[in-house]
Amino acid sequence: MSKKRVGLAGILALGLSMASCAAMAAEIEKIGVVTDISGPLSDVEGPGSVEAVKIAVEEFGGTVLGRKIEVVSADHQNKPDIGLSIVRNWIDTDGVNLILDLGNSAVAIGVQNMVKERGKLSIATGAASAELSNKYCTPNSFQWGYDSYQFANAAAPEIVKDGGDTWFFITADYAYGQALEADTRRAVEAAGGRVLGVVRHPLNTMDFSSYLLQAQASGARVIGLATPIADVQNAIKQGVEFNVFSDTHKPLPLGMSLMDVHSIGLALAQKSILSAVFYWDENDKTRRFAAKYFARMGKPPTEVHAMNYSATLHYLKSIVAANSFETSKVIDVMRATPVNDDVTINAKLRADGRLMRDVVLVQVKTPAESTKEWDYFKILQNVPAEKAFRPASESVCSLLKRS
Repeated sequence: MSKKRVGLAGILALGLSMASCAAMAAEIEKIGVVTDISGPLSDVEGPGSVEAVKIAVEEFGGTVLGRKIEVVSADHQNKPDIGLSIVRNWIDTDGVNLILDLGNSAVAIGVQNMVKERGKLSIATGAASAELSNKYCTPNSFQWGYDSYQFANAAAPEIVKDGGDTWFFITADYAYGQALEADTRRAVEAAGGRVLGVVRHPLNTMDFSSYLLQAQASGARVIGLATPIADVQNAIKQGVEFNVFSDTHKPLPLGMSLMDVHSIGLALAQKSILSAVFYWDENDKTRRFAAKYFARMGKPPTEVHAMNYSATLHYLKSIVAANSFETSKVIDVMRATPVNDDVTINAKLRADGRLMRDVVLVQVKTPAESTKEWDYFKILQNVPAEKAFRPASESVCSLLKRS
């Protein structure tokens, strides 16, 4: 055979191989979970988020419209450039259609812009800045779980009414912390309270002593901790150690989660009031999902884990209902269909991407009130979605204006 024929045969073989790979990729529906795998947010998100998505995929049957469902994951390390690089490669090279979790709000903002440009879909289940479905809203992005507006408006007005009318904020200096501070400030002032000052700190700070002493010196009755996970845990522990917190200087750990309480301990966290989009021991359905998760991870799911499970199921159901993998068609069905599963009841997606779901107002139990492992929250009341999340009248999202 001539060299020319050999070369032609090689090119044809390469073309057939590439076509075969493309055909194989087209037979797989990929879901990407980009989250904090090893950093300060990893207990609340991280490996648990990936496992929760896998539970949803297995419940669904592992395939959708003839395609095998594959879950891929990566660590954004809380760095927007790394997160965007991962997602860009997933979309452009690996054929990932849905991006989940996002965790860090700065990462989420960038990803939302990217999926809009590339015609894909992102669902923020861990990123908590309320601006994701407000200032940074896009038609290709949803916000499924908690957000900074909800954290602020569920608890702060009640604290002000109870005498906590002067505030000082210790705030994480990134998108989520700033949004949480801003939303809480508005809620405090609307309820008749005053903000006396604020100090900002880098994410993953180990020493809060100077920030806590500034808060104490302000004379504020409430020290609002607008900071996440490991940082809020360190702030509370050090506030107790330095005798900063007292009946006249009460801490309010905005956005505190189940895992924070577990790490801090009931003795320090007791009687704190917060709102939650999910609590594992709320009812029989939440306990059913929690049992599946516990069997794999040895602990109950967090709010973020539950939201990843819920969002994945709704996405897969919508593919079937649309009888299509085309993003725009799937999004249309997702918006038109109520969300119902073991952790979400009759919720609806608003035009700005916010999932309008009821939340619960809870109080951290005292050590004496807790009767079993992970029995940390006492449910005070149900808060309707319309009261928990930013009303359309206050939104700057253009998608709401057109709806």
